[in-house]
Amino acid sequence: MEPERIVSSEIESREARPVIAAFGDSLTEGHGVDARMNYPSQLQKRIDTGGYRYKVVSAGVSGDTSSQGLDRIRTILDLHPSIAIVELGANDGLRGLPAAATRQNLEAIVQRLQSAGVKVVLAGMEVPPNYGPQYASAFRNVFRDIAKQYDIPLIPFFLEGVGGNPALNQDDGIHPTAEGYTIVVGNVWKVLRPLLQERAGSSSNP
Repeated sequence: MEPERIVSSEIESREARPVIAAFGDSLTEGHGVDARMNYPSQLQKRIDTGGYRYKVVSAGVSGDTSSQGLDRIRTILDLHPSIAIVELGANDGLRGLPAAATRQNLEAIVQRLQSAGVKVVLAGMEVPPNYGPQYASAFRNVFRDIAKQYDIPLIPFFLEGVGGNPALNQDDGIHPTAEGYTIVVGNVWKVLRPLLQERAGSSSNP
């Protein structure tokens, strides 16, 4: 089953399964690959195979910065997700935006989601080495610090094993191929699966 797109009719007729909102930018949307092979679609297959009853909703918008993600947080909340995987900030880094601004936006997103009772999983991002060690370190620490401060699971680097590998990226060197997304889903799954197991255990206890 493929993840469902955000449209009003789908929000009104949500299935009984709890929603996992894949909230992000073009890396979530799956720019340049068949929609059946982007990360939300492959994650849905992994969830179904694992026997977990969740519906992945693809909420990736190409080009989104953390600020633009914050601007559409209401759309995510309208999905009433049980879990939100927040993958934002890559475009901030590529544009060299101040790490402090990215942190402020991501914190606001996490706060809004947590206030609504949503379990947040944060996807860590990194910038290419040519941005300089000082900016790279500050940018990387944004995600680590937020995860620690708000006690949320962190995917250390969303593109681990994929970023910088020409064989796993499209010609732009930024967006993964279908094969690259398979590895990305593995990165997500390492962090998401224990959370799903924990929730399954809690729901089975009296």
